[in-house]
Amino acid sequence: MITVRPRDERGHFDHGWLDTRHTFSFAEYFDPDHVGFRSLRVINEDRVQPGQGFGTHPHRDMEIVTYVLDGALAHRDSMGNGSVIRPGDVQRMTAGTGITHSEFNHSNDAPVHFLQIWIVPDRRGLTPSYEQKTIPAETMAGRLCAVASHDGGDGSVTINQDATLYTAVLAPGQAVTHAFAPGRHGWLQVARGQVALDGRSLAAGDGAAISGEKAVTVSGESAAEILLFDLA
Repeated sequence: MITVRPRDERGHFDHGWLDTRHTFSFAEYFDPDHVGFRSLRVINEDRVQPGQGFGTHPHRDMEIVTYVLDGALAHRDSMGNGSVIRPGDVQRMTAGTGITHSEFNHSNDAPVHFLQIWIVPDRRGLTPSYEQKTIPAETMAGRLCAVASHDGGDGSVTINQDATLYTAVLAPGQAVTHAFAPGRHGWLQVARGQVALDGRSLAAGDGAAISGEKAVTVSGESAAEILLFDLA
């Protein structure tokens, strides 16, 4: 079964410095029908204006993955990490027993556009940790590339949950197929462009929950970028 989550039905807030859209319930937005999917708890699509950002704030007991689409995002945290995340980078932060961090647009003249993803960890009370890797563009071109996984395989960042996040960049007409092991579930998030998911047309911002499917095929109807989660 495939259930589409239309982009225009997401929670939406425009704070001036921040334009944000919530696939699942988050902060002031609550929808009892969309509070997460399996271990996937948050997919926020954020656009932050130049020189603006999120001041220091706390997290705990969550795996937080940040994926930048355009621009650059500056990160600092209570573990002493400071970095800039750009397109092609994937960042993972295990909040565990508790961390604080800040995120600001690194540019004073261009907005930053990114996805922030929260995944519920497989256990509470983990030691906080941080990881950031650059994914070569050629590994995402026309194929599914693991960028976050439980075992950190194929150069992905490691997450404390039985889940794998794949990305792919598709040219028009290119297609990728993913097979699900028995009992597994999926979530497709379209980051850019337009795709067909087993014949269903989806555009940037659309998502889809996948359950009970042996495999799915995603094909580019235009130049597109996708995120595909394989979840327990």
